[in-house]
Amino acid sequence: MLSPSPQLLRVLRTSIANDYVLTSGPSHPIRHSLSSRLSYRKYSSGNTNITPHRPSRVAPRSQPPKPQTHDRGPRSDEKTQTDFAELNVFGNIPTPATAVDACLDDGFHLDNGVKITNGDGVLLVAGEAFAWRPWQSLKNTDNPRKSMVNEKGQFELPEEAWGLLSLVWPRPDILIIGLGSSIIPLSPQTKRHVNSLGIRVDVQDTRNASAQFNLLATERGVTEVAAAMIPVGWSAR
Repeated sequence: MLSPSPQLLRVLRTSIANDYVLTSGPSHPIRHSLSSRLSYRKYSSGNTNITPHRPSRVAPRSQPPKPQTHDRGPRSDEKTQTDFAELNVFGNIPTPATAVDACLDDGFHLDNGVKITNGDGVLLVAGEAFAWRPWQSLKNTDNPRKSMVNEKGQFELPEEAWGLLSLVWPRPDILIIGLGSSIIPLSPQTKRHVNSLGIRVDVQDTRNASAQFNLLATERGVTEVAAAMIPVGWSAR
């Protein structure tokens, strides 16, 4: 058998380099180029010389050195510096004369210099301060001061103890009640009576009640806010 001539081999190589046709059916030919098939086979043949591209690792930012001292330098004279004292919106508003200056175990010191001692409470209504002894309205009891708390552990007083609130006009919008060193729930009967006068009630311990009265009385005025507080030293036990 004779070997093919060089011209025939050249023609065969040229025809193989052209597009290679595969048919998935009688009417749907799929055309692939031989070069793409060879490149795909070359890549998937397990050649270990091909290494995937990996992104370069970014070096972390260097942190600024920590200060060795707490000295921040001299005070700045720039006008852009924030003066936090000027952020007090009530700084130019005078505090009420009946604002509570100090809470003692047996009384109170008011901002106008009035001192309430001997274990008396204080009733602050309409810009006036009154010594308040609500336990005197309780009769036929051996220990009236402790009898202000009923069997359920609730602070309860008769209507006579709140008689001043029914006489003042205009009546305050809110009554802040301070009950010594702790918070004691108000009895439904007492709360219902105060609410019947058109006054809302907020019960706290005496120190927080004093601070809230000072804030609200400065903001809203003494005619809108009233307070009834018992000294910090009082205890229901």
